[in-house]
Amino acid sequence: MADEVRNQQVLLKNYVTGFPKESDMEIVTSSFKLDIPESTKDAVLVKNLYLSCDPYMRSFMNSNTNSSPYPSYHPGKPIRGFGVVKIVESTHPNYKKGDLGWGFTEWEEYTLILSPELLIKIDHTDLPLSYYTGILGMPGITAYGGFYEVCSPKAGEKVYVSAAAGAVGQLVGQFAKLMGCYVVGSAGTQQKVDLLKNKFGFDEAFNYKEEPDLNAALKRYFPEGIDIYFENVGGKMLDAVLLNMRTRGRIAVCGMISQYNTAQPEGICNLTSIIYKRVRIQGFVASDYFSEYAKFIDIVLPYLKEGKIEYVEDIVEGLEKAPAALVGLFTGQNVGKQVVVVSHE
Repeated sequence: MADEVRNQQVLLKNYVTGFPKESDMEIVTSSFKLDIPESTKDAVLVKNLYLSCDPYMRSFMNSNTNSSPYPSYHPGKPIRGFGVVKIVESTHPNYKKGDLGWGFTEWEEYTLILSPELLIKIDHTDLPLSYYTGILGMPGITAYGGFYEVCSPKAGEKVYVSAAAGAVGQLVGQFAKLMGCYVVGSAGTQQKVDLLKNKFGFDEAFNYKEEPDLNAALKRYFPEGIDIYFENVGGKMLDAVLLNMRTRGRIAVCGMISQYNTAQPEGICNLTSIIYKRVRIQGFVASDYFSEYAKFIDIVLPYLKEGKIEYVEDIVEGLEKAPAALVGLFTGQNVGKQVVVVSHE
């Protein structure tokens, strides 16, 4: 007979309007049988070890989301997101008990995953497993795909990264420096600005909250204009960037955190810049580049092991702290990649 264990979960309590609150989620505990039903083929039962807090999750908290190809969360059901998992039982030929992987899971201690082909197996365990929520996981492949594939960078180009101290931005800036680019990042606190310049090696950085005129700020740091903009913010920031792009500049759009909590998205006024400057703007999602994961790992692992890339995590312990960690993303509480530890084994 299968063992029964406690299964703590983070459920969505209500659909969200405006900024999410901790009270929009609730912590419940139930019992869970550690077996896969006999009729369920090609499935894995996993123990969730580390969970990733990411801004895109806010859009899944709406009652319906026309801007996303993925279904919304459902009140009374666990929140879903990327995480690091350990296989407890498997009926899938590619996984056995004890294997590690990362991919989409649920915010709970144990999850039955019916599509384990969407997981990516973890082969390198000589770095912290939490890195597979960040630099070696979805944010890492986002930074890689957006910078190298979408932006086609060249040495010497001028690169601007917004939300630069976050999980994706910190990597884009360092990739750009390794390419020989001039790199400027923006963030929301002096602590994060210092981190960008002193730890991540950005050439310059500024606190956007202290800039009354974003257009003037960008002209100060990019007197000759911007070749590449890695877009994480949207709204007024994107509008100011468009005025400062160089001819044939590229903008990779992977997030717009300034717009996720607004009832009415902000309009963009400077779109004619796209025409006269021949600017290319391309949106993308991380899964566009999952097929290149092996290539990505071959590039990033040596950088990490040789100390050529720095990586900062903001780690909280326990599922009960997950709602506060997720909510904190939208007020800039985290410094680096926000990770929730469910279990260390």
